[in-house]
Amino acid sequence: MNNSINLTHGSGGTQMHQFIKERIMAKLGNNILEKMDDAAVMENQKSSQIAMTTDSFVVNPLFFPGGDIGRLAICGTVNDLATSGAVAHALSLAFILEDGILFSDLDKIIDSIATTAKEARIKIVTGDTKVVERGKCDKIFINTTGLGFINEGISISSHKAQPQDCVYITGTMGNHEVALMKARELFDFSITTQSDVAPLNVAVNKLLSLTKNIHTIKDPTRGGVASALREICEHSQCTIKIFEEHLPVDKDVHAVCDLLGLDPLYLANEGKFIIIAPESSHSQIMQAFPQSSIIGEVIKTLTNNKDELLLETISGGMRKIRMLDTMQLPRIC
Repeated sequence: MNNSINLTHGSGGTQMHQFIKERIMAKLGNNILEKMDDAAVMENQKSSQIAMTTDSFVVNPLFFPGGDIGRLAICGTVNDLATSGAVAHALSLAFILEDGILFSDLDKIIDSIATTAKEARIKIVTGDTKVVERGKCDKIFINTTGLGFINEGISISSHKAQPQDCVYITGTMGNHEVALMKARELFDFSITTQSDVAPLNVAVNKLLSLTKNIHTIKDPTRGGVASALREICEHSQCTIKIFEEHLPVDKDVHAVCDLLGLDPLYLANEGKFIIIAPESSHSQIMQAFPQSSIIGEVIKTLTNNKDELLLETISGGMRKIRMLDTMQLPRIC
């Protein structure tokens, strides 16, 4: 009995259709996807604004402490939608599979996708499957597109940060990238760190039901918190000051950074948001994201195009923070 994908599973014939029905549709099916049309037809949600995002996932390894490529694909997509304030509505899902990937691995990934989509309250409404020769793909790559609708009165963007806004991070920094380092056996000491990969869209929906006075939400994935904040400074033409003593870092992540010479500000996250909002929105942010910390503030807008990200160190000094210049770890998402 064949226990792995082969090229006929992408050929358009009987084996491909059987594979899709038995291994994908059986777990991800819904009233739209089960029609198996070439295009998904959905109800109009009567919103004046539509948000759309697309993403591709090539993480290595496929399974890591706290997650896998399937969970990552759903979370990454709904979280990108949530940064605009959109309510996630529908998702496309495309697999590029390597000849030889084990059905047992693929089943685990599809199970994880189904579980995470339910957690994120989003339907997968259309998809695609391609199979390539051995060596032309590393087991599985996933591409997604997400569609969401933005309710009236919501205007959230990396271009909207304002002076005197507070800068929040919704939890500890760097767990995802350190979990991948552990999975790749890049260090030989024991830690308990797991990836923080999680869908945050439901929490954002709760936040925006409590207040619409949110200016910016940003997903600090590749490049970490530092690069995400630096991008906000550039887009909003502002200076942001953050405080070293307020940066939340788990003790294991801190230990790894000390031993390997890494800066947690540049480590990737997959289940945290940067939120920038007026102080008047503090209680609502804490209700929706109880683990949040205020790590800084927007201190001014600019007239000379010199946007800056500043770090006030524990010793009282001031350091300019740049966007990540190099690659700390490839294929983290």
